[in-house]
Amino acid sequence: MKIGFKLIAEAYSPQEMVRQAAAAEQAGFDFVEISDHYHPWLFSHEHSGFAWSMLAAAAERTSRIELATGVTCPFIRYHPAIIAQAAATTALLSEGRFTLGVGAGERLNEHVVGGGWPSVTVRHEMLREALEIIRLLWSGGYHSYQGKHLALDDARVFDLPPEPPPIVVAGGGERAARIAAELGDGLFATEPRSELNRAYEEAGGTGRKYAEVPLSWAKDEATAVSSAHRLFRFGLSGWKVQSELPNPINFEAATASVTEDDVRRAFGCGPDVPRHLEVAQQFVDAGFDHLALINAGPDVDGFFEFFASELREPLSALSPN
Repeated sequence: MKIGFKLIAEAYSPQEMVRQAAAAEQAGFDFVEISDHYHPWLFSHEHSGFAWSMLAAAAERTSRIELATGVTCPFIRYHPAIIAQAAATTALLSEGRFTLGVGAGERLNEHVVGGGWPSVTVRHEMLREALEIIRLLWSGGYHSYQGKHLALDDARVFDLPPEPPPIVVAGGGERAARIAAELGDGLFATEPRSELNRAYEEAGGTGRKYAEVPLSWAKDEATAVSSAHRLFRFGLSGWKVQSELPNPINFEAATASVTEDDVRRAFGCGPDVPRHLEVAQQFVDAGFDHLALINAGPDVDGFFEFFASELREPLSALSPN
């Protein structure tokens, strides 16, 4: 079991994200993963720095901890040739500690370049083509590619790491899980759904299985719940909503009916280790082996201390029931 920490780039400044990556290494986390967004989810977040700059700075500030995107959409806002270059450079700067997490994207981030928002079927076709282009460029030399949606013209990534970074593919449904098995090196999810891992394995997937575990640490439960409601209530809207709404104002409206009791049921809130383990156990039982802990609480450094002194050991010892 590998335990990671989610760098919430929408809720903190770029400088603070880099500081948190270094602090996570000191606290004993195995990896950090950072969201790659153009917009934040909610007005209360107030931030959304450029993920690749923060990863480069984090690579310089750390020496052991693994780094990952969680996750990047490698088409529309970006072209896969740019992501192939960015990921290769980040792997070099981190000396092999980087994992490229990719997914079919959210309208929140991708519509900003004016290219429209395709249906999920088209997005999955584009994701397949993007992964083929990235793999092609990582093989070395000049390459061209002509797909149904994406093209590459006589391009080469000159600075390649000795080994290409792993590609972990986000799956909100079984179709995406099959793409992860066919073209990726692992699966990434945000819900404790065993059917995702089952679809991944039935399609031949044998790699890592990442999941984000919703926690909110504070010295008392009420403070933890209030903070999680302020920062992360959007997460309770479900993937069909999260992928389709275009701006923070839409998420403010969509989450207006989410209550603190809803958040309390979904998150591990407060100072008690058993409640945090209870939430994490759902993901372990569903078959995930790389747990990225979200801390939606108000005190990041307090959470790091809590993790190092009380949570890390029993969390690492969890096994499927």
